[in-house]
Amino acid sequence: MKQMLITLIAALVFLSQTTCAQNQKNNTNYKQLETGAEQISSFLPLLKGKSVGVFANQTAVIGKTHLVDSLVHLGVNIQIIFGPEHGFRGKADAGEHVDNNIDAKTGIQVISLYGNHKKPTSEDLKNIDILIFDVQDVGVRFYTFISSLEYMMEAAIENNKPLLILDRPNPNGFYVDGPVLENEFKSFVGMQPIPIVYGMTIGEYAKMLLGEKWLSPSTMKLYKPDLINVITLKNYDHNTFYTLPVNPSPNLKEMESIYIYPSTCFFEGTLLSEGRGTEKPFQIFGHPNLPKTLYSFTPKPNEGAKNSKCFNQTCYGWNLSGDKDSVLKKLNKKIQIKYLIEAYNLFPGKDSFFLKNNFFNKLAGNDKLMQQIKDGKSEIEIRKSWEPQLMKFKAIRKKYLLYADFN
Repeated sequence: MKQMLITLIAALVFLSQTTCAQNQKNNTNYKQLETGAEQISSFLPLLKGKSVGVFANQTAVIGKTHLVDSLVHLGVNIQIIFGPEHGFRGKADAGEHVDNNIDAKTGIQVISLYGNHKKPTSEDLKNIDILIFDVQDVGVRFYTFISSLEYMMEAAIENNKPLLILDRPNPNGFYVDGPVLENEFKSFVGMQPIPIVYGMTIGEYAKMLLGEKWLSPSTMKLYKPDLINVITLKNYDHNTFYTLPVNPSPNLKEMESIYIYPSTCFFEGTLLSEGRGTEKPFQIFGHPNLPKTLYSFTPKPNEGAKNSKCFNQTCYGWNLSGDKDSVLKKLNKKIQIKYLIEAYNLFPGKDSFFLKNNFFNKLAGNDKLMQQIKDGKSEIEIRKSWEPQLMKFKAIRKKYLLYADFN
């Protein structure tokens, strides 16, 4: 027993030192930033002798080792893994169906929580004593991991299973902007009345879901204090420009794409290519029918973008790529809708610019933005229309911050 304890402590020290060194290399703001997962010694005792369920993907790392692999190595009894959009190992396209499977590395059953099965059932959880949620989010409303978080929280409460949320930094956590979602436009790409960029970590967002009673009323009646807990970050605040150690999804390959994504994901609701099938998805966007004097590119099928718009066609549009500093300067801590307005104005078939499935309105969280663009409203006018609801959200947000804010 003594030897096992010494080995365990040595392993924890090694993981901690490796991770801190990596954080120091990637994040100049803070030398000792620690994610929730990296503080493994603080939650490992809670897992002793328990059957554990883990919701995670490829971003759930401790240093260079996956959380699941680390816990298995330390003797934790992981019974089941739940995977989000793109799958547990993060290889699937956006929206691609992912089947349940057995993880080849660990032999643990993986249940996909995407598609028609977004929420764990009582059957899924019947042999589980405690749940862990560890996914790197990018702080954008239509990035579906916060929707998965909400379903996991509801399942935990309804089945009386403790849930540990291992917090991670928000790479877009240094500002708040965009239209606030209206309730009639709720979907998996936006489930709550928050702006597109909401400036909160996963842990802070979970606190807000509980505090504002945004989970279903029947679920909130069952909630018990301390059933859901957050392992908070160390040495992080909302001025931190955090560099992700692992790509959060196949088409967010660079930090520059992560910064630009809130502004250019709108193009998913239009005929335009959002750059899938190129080396710079979301930094490059365009269409074959736009003026040929614009930047040209040809999207082609690749891993993470097997099917998408305009494949093998020469597109004309915009290239916003550059180094981190130049991209951040272009954005100026705002969602930039000028590119959307300009693309619409230049597009010859305006009646077909927006997809007929109204996916654009789900991304925007309302039907106003589409109409404002059609009506020729200026960027200033559109942004001004966001302000009343943004101010209300910012007041709510302040109540649930776990870390110092950017202002």
